[in-house]
Amino acid sequence: MERTLVIAPGPTANGDLHLGHLAGPFLSADVCARYARAAGRDVLFGTGVHFTQNYIVTTAWRLGLPPEELRTRSAGQVEETLAAVGIDADGFVRFDDRYVSAVRDFFGRLHRLGKLRLRAMTFPYLARTEEFLTDAYVRGGCPVCLAVGCAGLCENCGHWIASGELIDPRSTLHPDEPVELREQQVLVLPLEEYRAALTEYFARQSATMRPRLARLIEELLAAPLPEYPITLPIAWGIPAPFPETPGQVLYADAETIAWSMHCTTLAAEQRGEVPSGQDELWSTEAGAKVVYFFGSDAGFAFAVVGVAMLLALGGYALPEHFVTNEFYELDNDKFSSSRGHVVSGRELAAEVPRDLIRFYLAATGPDFQRTNFTRAAMTSVTGSRLVQPWNRVADKVDAWTGAGPLPVSGRSRAAAARLLERFAGAYDARRFSLTAAAFTLTEQLARLDQWEVTADDAGDFCHEVEVFLRCAAPLLIDLAARALPDTAVPAVPHATEVTPVSLPRLAEAVR
Repeated sequence: MERTLVIAPGPTANGDLHLGHLAGPFLSADVCARYARAAGRDVLFGTGVHFTQNYIVTTAWRLGLPPEELRTRSAGQVEETLAAVGIDADGFVRFDDRYVSAVRDFFGRLHRLGKLRLRAMTFPYLARTEEFLTDAYVRGGCPVCLAVGCAGLCENCGHWIASGELIDPRSTLHPDEPVELREQQVLVLPLEEYRAALTEYFARQSATMRPRLARLIEELLAAPLPEYPITLPIAWGIPAPFPETPGQVLYADAETIAWSMHCTTLAAEQRGEVPSGQDELWSTEAGAKVVYFFGSDAGFAFAVVGVAMLLALGGYALPEHFVTNEFYELDNDKFSSSRGHVVSGRELAAEVPRDLIRFYLAATGPDFQRTNFTRAAMTSVTGSRLVQPWNRVADKVDAWTGAGPLPVSGRSRAAAARLLERFAGAYDARRFSLTAAAFTLTEQLARLDQWEVTADDAGDFCHEVEVFLRCAAPLLIDLAARALPDTAVPAVPHATEVTPVSLPRLAEAVR
């Protein structure tokens, strides 16, 4: 059986997951994995937390906490939030000696194969503290789109911005102190050497890439690709194991593939498997398909640098699909932990049934453009489009419980087959769309709600309600668990009769 590795890259361990995170990659990856399993496919789903970005240091400084304490606390919060909204990963990456060893071994292979080059790069430098400033340590204007932000991945345009290329760079922690530019020798991965292979790869991906990622790839390939640092002259991170760069650390944003391989290994182990090596599941011989779910601003790190590293090593499966998302806003403003403009999944799940949360995040998900969350809209939409029509449908089914087996017509089996096709089109990784799944759910539920059930078609009605529930199960996990003996999705509807059983009701969200 072909295996699919579903990966939702971990957030930076500098806080809890808010609804913006959940509405993007995490709920999507969970729904995709649940459906694939229900359809009989072999799936490993992994996520976790990323512990080495220096955003942890700057956030800890702002909060008055030791960075190690912040990242440990954040990892626990992320796990609790994922569980609260029913996101069930097989593997979860934590920061430990095993992870550090896996990352160092991965880059050690690149180094031994001669794929890394020693280059002089320019970095902002704070003379008073004798520190080089990279990523979260330095802010300035993006030379591509002019947006103000930190170095590294630009949240606005998605390009990777070297620290020394920022316009008017300033220290994040000491913004009033003068900054100078200095050169330092670091190890890099020369991405331009992989231009031909990357061009060919992304030509194959073009049919399924979402617009923002496709635009980013086109912009990047229209110019020379950068020499991407693998080591940095800072103190926070995993110590680099190379004699050429003493005292440096591995660049956190370069850990993408090492993190992913470790993630899938943990997922396999959780399922009772014992992979022979950290990279076994990714070998071309293993034949697995890799599917990533991440925000569009992470496209450069995972889709460009990650694929280039796999090409450099050789013998590994290249990602089959990248399912990206845009930003999800709160009351028409960007989620911001620093401003307290945030709602965590745990907070909302303590007040609202998680099926309603999952449905609303799917219905308003930022698949292709920025979308918005408001509590009032969630209450209204979940009530009118999910809870009330479902409860009326359940009432209709209850009217036929105890009636014994009821016949199911060929017409109903054909309708159920179309229903399965519509949901499969939304759930399949190639054209995955949470919003399409939620739209199909509401449209089909409305159709069932409007059905005037008679003795002649009660069996057909109850049959199609059951098929609907199986299709909706990846989103409505608690309702499906209470209503169905299992959540398997049949390849072809074949029921000739159905025995109606009483169905559970949904509770509305309280404003």
